[in-house]
Amino acid sequence: MKSLWVLALMAVCSLAALAADASGTWKASMETPNGTMENTFTLKVDGDKLTGTITMGQMGEAPISEGKVDGDNVSFAVVREFNGNQFRINYKGKVSGDELKLSGEVVGMDRTFEMTAKRAK
Repeated sequence: MKSLWVLALMAVCSLAALAADASGTWKASMETPNGTMENTFTLKVDGDKLTGTITMGQMGEAPISEGKVDGDNVSFAVVREFNGNQFRINYKGKVSGDELKLSGEVVGMDRTFEMTAKRAK
């Protein structure tokens, strides 16, 4: 019975080792009506918790909140302010090697977008 527990523990650990690491700095660009907007995501993973910041063009840096990691999948939110109005963007994505594919939803504005970020080296 003891060897069964050891095998189960080894299987769980090997699955965790296969999960992609979202930690680091990621860069992406996105086309907007006002031109190209550069985005930098600085992420840190601690277990299943994701923290960090996002820098969006001239809007500057903002902290991410509600960050979660589940294997290769990440999710987080960012609250921004523009022209005195606050808005929230919910992000979901998947890490694959040095690529982070993200989809975003601007809450309450019925707007979505896609972007692919590359790990900065």
